[in-house]
Amino acid sequence: MTEEGQEATVKTTCPYCGVGCGVLANVAADGNVTVKGDPDHPANFGRLCSKGSALAETLSLSDRLLYPQIGDKQASWDQALDLIASKFAATIEEHGPDSVAFYVSGQILTEDYYVANKLMKGYIGSANIDTNSRLCMASSVAGHRRAFGSDTVPGTYEDLELADLIVLVGSNLAWCHPVIFQRIEAAKRENPALRVVVVDPRRTATCELADLHLALKPDTDVALFNGLLSFLSDVDGLDRSFIDQHTHGFEAALAEAGPLDMAKVAEQTGLSVRDLATFYTMVARTEKTVTVYSQGVNQSVVGTDKVNAIINTHLATGRIGRAGMGPFSITGQPNAMGGREVGGLANMLAAHMAIENPEHRQLVQDFWQSPKMARRQGLKAVDMFGAVRDGRIKAIWIMATNPVDSLPAADEVALALKHCPFVVVSDVSTEVDTLPYAHVSLPAAAWGEKNGTVTNSERRISRQRRFLDLPGEARADWRALCEVAKRMGFAEGFNYAGVDEVFAEHAALSAHQNDGTRDFDIGAFADIGQQDYDDLTPVQWPARAGEPKRDSRFFAGGGFFTKDRKANFVAVETTAPARRQRAYPFVLNTGRIRDQWHTMTRTAKTARLSSHIAEPFAEIHPEDAAAIGLGDAELVEVKSPHGRVVVRALVSEKAQKGSVFVPMHWTDQFASKGRVDAVVSPDTDLFSGQPGSKFTPVALMPVSCSWYGFAVLRDKPEGIPADYWALAQAPGGWRVELAGLGQDDLKEMACALLPGDTDEAAFLSYEDGGEGVQRLALWDNGDLVATFFFAPEPVAVSRQWAASLLETKAENTIERYRVLAGRPAADRPDPGAIVCSCFQIGVNQITAAAGQGAATVDAIGSVLKAGTNCGSCRSEIKSLLDGLNDKETADVDIAQAG
Repeated sequence: MTEEGQEATVKTTCPYCGVGCGVLANVAADGNVTVKGDPDHPANFGRLCSKGSALAETLSLSDRLLYPQIGDKQASWDQALDLIASKFAATIEEHGPDSVAFYVSGQILTEDYYVANKLMKGYIGSANIDTNSRLCMASSVAGHRRAFGSDTVPGTYEDLELADLIVLVGSNLAWCHPVIFQRIEAAKRENPALRVVVVDPRRTATCELADLHLALKPDTDVALFNGLLSFLSDVDGLDRSFIDQHTHGFEAALAEAGPLDMAKVAEQTGLSVRDLATFYTMVARTEKTVTVYSQGVNQSVVGTDKVNAIINTHLATGRIGRAGMGPFSITGQPNAMGGREVGGLANMLAAHMAIENPEHRQLVQDFWQSPKMARRQGLKAVDMFGAVRDGRIKAIWIMATNPVDSLPAADEVALALKHCPFVVVSDVSTEVDTLPYAHVSLPAAAWGEKNGTVTNSERRISRQRRFLDLPGEARADWRALCEVAKRMGFAEGFNYAGVDEVFAEHAALSAHQNDGTRDFDIGAFADIGQQDYDDLTPVQWPARAGEPKRDSRFFAGGGFFTKDRKANFVAVETTAPARRQRAYPFVLNTGRIRDQWHTMTRTAKTARLSSHIAEPFAEIHPEDAAAIGLGDAELVEVKSPHGRVVVRALVSEKAQKGSVFVPMHWTDQFASKGRVDAVVSPDTDLFSGQPGSKFTPVALMPVSCSWYGFAVLRDKPEGIPADYWALAQAPGGWRVELAGLGQDDLKEMACALLPGDTDEAAFLSYEDGGEGVQRLALWDNGDLVATFFFAPEPVAVSRQWAASLLETKAENTIERYRVLAGRPAADRPDPGAIVCSCFQIGVNQITAAAGQGAATVDAIGSVLKAGTNCGSCRSEIKSLLDGLNDKETADVDIAQAG
């Protein structure tokens, strides 16, 4: 936000993953915004990934929710807030406090989270507040609390640069946390002795950095790490002094792991004995070992056991809390950690206190001076929406998240909300799939419009600062919550003059009766005023009153947060993964892709982030595809007992046989049937309540299409009548993938995608009746309005070339007919499928540069700039170059054999 006619640069924090990168947002005098990495921020030192680099391109107000709505009618804030307060109060009066719920998000700021938690747990008197962070890191929380007595991440990002061995478990850092990946990549260049091991069923982009890839069977991590614990014991790789002085339960954990049997572990995990021995020996011989784990560990029905199996190996070796070593949970959302700090989970209290602990409950209630404290944990996310479905929860407030797309068995979630008596949705977009179920919709402040703090994966608190005016009548979430609280009769607890006062109270509670007995303490900020809050620089907790600011680690000398200050080894049983049913013989794994975020409400606004992957897909091993008669780029149905999707087939050796990967991002706004969480099983981890999104038994079936199509459109279509479609932004317009099951009139189909009444005769057209190929194009004074490519098989036209036509002019009929050739003219080279989103560099350009001698990733960067901005594509460039080298080697071998 700037004074009119002035330019300003604001230090803020990226709203995407848990890395917590610092961002410099520059607002020019004309209102244009540019972003770049903050070189002073200790999380990223100026680096940004592709998503962060494109933030300025996502600030469009085209789909913004700008005014409160009651039903489908615009309302005033007072009308909306009065209705929310009265409905919640009446529901509580009639059915009790557990009949209402809040479902919040790692997208909101710590201050929003704090107010929501205080209202629900301390004033309404229920713990029915949970968060979409339950879907990403709840198993880490449960594992930490079982082992350490607290939800403490022991280490820092610096440990990744000081380590000699980094083990990445279920973590595709190259795509999901690119800036951390870049820091490791840089550390590996500086320290040739640094080794990286990737433990993942898929061969992901992260594997390009790996010295060893362990492609274990899905959900067999416990067997792998139990085997490692037994190996460390056999080779005298234990730190007996640390075990004896600072832990309990080692012998029981070792006994549960059992005697080392490498052949048995190999059978359980699907790995070779040789690879197991290599991995175990690397760990045993390398003191400075960091084990980074993320969703591949957490999103499992045995996720908590996986976490504790990993932590056990670090406790057994004393490799925790010291430079370059420790277990390290990387979070998926920008403020998953902040939500944990304020008790945003249904089974926790504020300031990392335990809801099951009566002393903690009394401490928080006394501090808040609240009338009614929740006495037991509330319903976790999956169970919460089950309670909405069966009528136990009759009023729910959903904030900054999209459960109709993101929760498992998502169709059941939609049905639950459809029948819920009262639903409130706070969001920024009018086009999220959850909004149609709202009785009241509230326009929330978006990134760039709100003030507050977030905490990243290394416990570092950073400011998100406002640099844009609030559009329409949008408000910060904490203000909306406070206004509802006041209307419910709780004004004395929610009279905050500004967000700085919320943060100060949060800090004061963290230090209240603490004295080092709890890990989370930011008491140094208990008396912070508005100016100091505005000027707050990134700080890592703990930040205790009277202590200097410093980067810190936990547990090097013990001091855990159990009653006797000793850690607990947790005996975890090696169990076989769920058996696959005959009707559902494949395992579905879901996750992120490089350039999209969650359900695409932000990232889909820029064509640059859709240029890499523009439609939902299923990554399938070639042998599995052949067995079901599925060809590459054909359509495939992925089905479970809970739902189905229809997506593009990506046949790839990177997939593990018997498994299929489908990304989580697509919604009904961008694809006809791409909501993969409708397929995911709602089964959850016994301890954490986190769903097992990496393991759902599914069936795969080819979809028999009569025709396929690809279209480039200047205007967004209002409706798409095809059986299959996927929509994405393109430079200057839109791109659409199409397919049909019947014998549709394709010219009529083309007309239906255009605004107004388009005469079929207006098209230039090419038709090869024998081949079933049709191509259509429509111009307006040399500017392309639309072009369509139809064929009886997947359309082979270059998407990048076709999309670029919207930004070029066809001056004469010859140039227009060239478009119908379906390929670029000789004087207009086709860049090929985009690899580098930042500079829009494609496969063909990289291949050509490699042919001219640019044989390394850095050389490609020098020639084409690819990989030199955000660096997120570097692993893919390396993979492409390796493939070219392998082909050249094979060609030489064939020539020699001939």
